[in-house]
Amino acid sequence: MAQVQALLKAARLVTLTGPGGVGKTRLALETAARAAADHPDGVWLVELAGLDRTTRAPGGDGLVETVIAALGIRDDTAPGLPRSGLPADPAARLAEALRTRRALLVLDNCEHVIDEVAAFGERLLRAAPEARILATSQEPLRLAGESVWPVPPLQTPHSPGDGPATLRRFSAVRLFEARAAAAVPGFAIDAANARAVAAICRRLDGVPLALELAATRLRALDVHDLAERLDDRFRLLSWGHRGTPARQRTLRAMIDWSWELLSGPERLVLRRLAVFYEGCTLEAAEEVCADGDVTPQDVLDLLARLVDRSMVVRADSPGRTRYRLLESVAAYALDRLEEAGETERVRVRHLAFHTELAERAEPGLHGPEQRRWLRRLDAEHANLRGALEEAVRRRDAGPALRLVNALAWYWYLRGRIGEGRRAFAMALGIRTGAPTATRARAEAWQTGLDLLGEGSADVRTPSETIADPGERARAEWFLSDVLLGAGDLGLSRDLVGRALPVFRRLGDRWGTAAALATEANHALVRGDLGTLERSGEESLAIFRELGDRWGQVRAIDLLARLAEIRGDRRRSAVLCRDGLRLAEELGLWLQVSLLQSGLGRIALLAGDHAESDRRHERGRLLAAEHGYRPGEAFALTGLALTARRACRLDAAEAHMRDALARAREVRYAPAIALGLAELGFTAEQRGDAAAAGELHREALAVARDIGDPRAIALTLEGLAGVAALTGTPAEAARLLGEAAALRESTGAPLPPEERGDVDRITTTAHSVLGAEAFTRAFTEGHTT
Repeated sequence: MAQVQALLKAARLVTLTGPGGVGKTRLALETAARAAADHPDGVWLVELAGLDRTTRAPGGDGLVETVIAALGIRDDTAPGLPRSGLPADPAARLAEALRTRRALLVLDNCEHVIDEVAAFGERLLRAAPEARILATSQEPLRLAGESVWPVPPLQTPHSPGDGPATLRRFSAVRLFEARAAAAVPGFAIDAANARAVAAICRRLDGVPLALELAATRLRALDVHDLAERLDDRFRLLSWGHRGTPARQRTLRAMIDWSWELLSGPERLVLRRLAVFYEGCTLEAAEEVCADGDVTPQDVLDLLARLVDRSMVVRADSPGRTRYRLLESVAAYALDRLEEAGETERVRVRHLAFHTELAERAEPGLHGPEQRRWLRRLDAEHANLRGALEEAVRRRDAGPALRLVNALAWYWYLRGRIGEGRRAFAMALGIRTGAPTATRARAEAWQTGLDLLGEGSADVRTPSETIADPGERARAEWFLSDVLLGAGDLGLSRDLVGRALPVFRRLGDRWGTAAALATEANHALVRGDLGTLERSGEESLAIFRELGDRWGQVRAIDLLARLAEIRGDRRRSAVLCRDGLRLAEELGLWLQVSLLQSGLGRIALLAGDHAESDRRHERGRLLAAEHGYRPGEAFALTGLALTARRACRLDAAEAHMRDALARAREVRYAPAIALGLAELGFTAEQRGDAAAAGELHREALAVARDIGDPRAIALTLEGLAGVAALTGTPAEAARLLGEAAALRESTGAPLPPEERGDVDRITTTAHSVLGAEAFTRAFTEGHTT
C-alpha cells in the first residue's frame, strides 16, 4: 500500500491492474482513505461495473453522468433552484466543477468501458490540474503519465509440509484462516489441517475472492474434503454473499466477466494456452496456439493484450520470458477449449512441440550449451511430463519413446533417476507402434536407470537391433558405466572395451571421452594408477575441448582421487574444488555429493575432524535427497573413518554399518570390501579378535575378486592386527610385509596420514618380537 500511495503522490493517474478477485478494489479504497488528507476537496468512489458496455451512451456520456451522480453535482436546470451558470454539456459541467479542486476520483472496474474511461480521464486531467484519478481495471488505460501498479495475488506457501506457524507468514493463509473462522467459529490452522490449507491457498493462486468463496464452503465440508474437491472448483465455489455484485458471487462468474471482454482471437489463444503446464515460452505458444485465423506472427500481440487484460501472467525467467495462467483461469479455459471441440488437436500439437524440443535439447546436453539446455528443460519439466502422459493416454508409442530417449541424459544429469525409471516404464508399456531400434535404445536406458535406482536389473546388453553403431556404442558405454557402480566389473569391462574403439573409429569425441573416464574408473578400482592417470587426463582434455562440464567434473573427480592416493593432498583439494564449482553451477547434485565427500576425505587426512564431518555430512544429505546409494555409502564411510580416528568407536561402527548396507544394495564391491575391513579394525580395537578376523577374511575375498592391490593390502593389514591381538606377532609382521609390497607395486605406498592402524599393529608386534625377529618376518612377507 505504501508503494501505491507513493505513486499517487508522484502521478495524477494511477491504475491498479490485475485479474478479477485479486483485491484491486480493496487496495484502492484503503489507499484512498489514507490519501484523504492530501485531497481536501474530496475523495469519491465511482462504481463503473453497472455500466452496460452494450448500451452505453455514445461519446461516453453514460460514464460522465455516472461520475457526476457519484460526486453529487446537480444539473443547473433543476427546478426550484437558481441557475448555477455551469455548462449544459455533462462533460464540460464536470470539468468546470473540478477545475480548481484538489480532489481524488476512484474509478472502480474500468475494464469493460476502457476506451470511454481513457477518453474521460485524459479530458478531466487536462481541465482540472489539481485533480487525481485512482483507477482499477484488468488492463491499463494507456494514457501519457499513467502509473500502472499490477496488484499481485496474496503470498502462498511454497512447501506443503510447513507447520501452522510458518504457514501464517503467508498473506493468503492469513486471509483464508480469518474467513474460515468467520464461517465456522473456532476454525484454526493446526498440524492436522495445515497441509490441506496450504494446498487450497496454493491451488487458488492466492486470489482473495477465490479464497473467501472457498472459506464459506467450510460450513458444509471439512478442509481436507475442500482441498480434494478443487478439481471441480467452479461447481464448488458457486456460493457468495448476497450483498456482493453478481460477477463476484461465484468463481465462474468472476472469470465469465473477464472472458466476455475478450475478442475472438484473444479467446482462441487463451483457451489453447490452457494445455500448457506451469506456463510456456513465446515459441511454444506460437507453435501450439496458432491455427486458422490466428497466425504465429499474431500470437505475440495477442499474448501482450491478454497480459494487459490480466488474463495471462508474464513470468520472467533467466534468459527467457514465460507466460502462464492462474490455475482457476486455466481450468476455465480448458472448459472453453472442450466446448470449442479443440482439445484433442491442441494437445497433439503440445505433444509434438515438446517431443521436438527434447530432441533438440539432447545434443545440447553434451557440450558448451549444457547449462542453457538444462535450465530450459528445468523450466519445461511439467510440460514434458504432461506431453509424455498425453502420448501414453493416446497409446502412441512413437512419440512416447522418442521423448523418453531424448530426456534420459537430462534425468541422469539432474539425478532424477526415479522419475526417469517411471517414464521409461510408461513408454515401454505401450507394446506396439514404434521402430525396433527406438524401443531397443529405450530398453538399454531403462536397464541403466534401474541399476542406478535399485542396484539390480535384468541386464540385456544392446543388441544389433540398434542398427546405428554410434547409438549402440553410446548404449553400451552407459550400461558399462552403470554396471561398474553396481559391482558387475566383468560385464562393465567388456562393454566399455567394445564401445571405446567404435567411438574412436567414428570420431565421436564425446563418446571417446566418456569411455575413457569409465576406463579410468576401472583402473581406480583395480589399483592401476598408470592407466587411471593416462585415461583420466585424456578424458579431461577432450571434455574441456568440447566444453562439456559434466564430463570435466567426472574426469576431475577421478584425477583428484589419484592425487590423494599418491599423497598429493594439495593437488587433490584444488581439483575437488574446481570440480565442485562446475558441478554446483550445473546443479549436478550427484557429483556435488561425491566432491563434498572428497573434500571431507582431504580434511580427514589433514587432521581436521570437524571439517571432515561437515563435508561428509553435506555429501550424505545430498546423496540421500537424490536416492544416490553409492554417494551415501561414500559419505558414510568418511563419517565412519573420522569417528574412528577420533576414537568414537560406537559412532564409527554405526556409520560403517549404514555405509555397508548401502554398498550392498547397489552391489558395489570396492565399497563393500572397505566397509568390511573398517568394521574389522573397529572390532580389533575393541579387542574382539574373532569378529575382526571374520570381517577381514570376508573383506579379503571381495578384494581379491576385484583385483585391487590396495584393497587386498588393507585387509592383510587388518588380519595382521588380528594376529597381533591373538598372540602371533610373527604372523602379524609377515602380513604387514606382504601388504607393504602390494602397496609399493601400485606406486602408492601408504602415506603417513593413513598409517595409524599399521603403526599401532607394528608397535605391538615389534614390542613382542624385538627388532631382528620383526624385520625377518616382515621381509619374508614382503618378498613372498
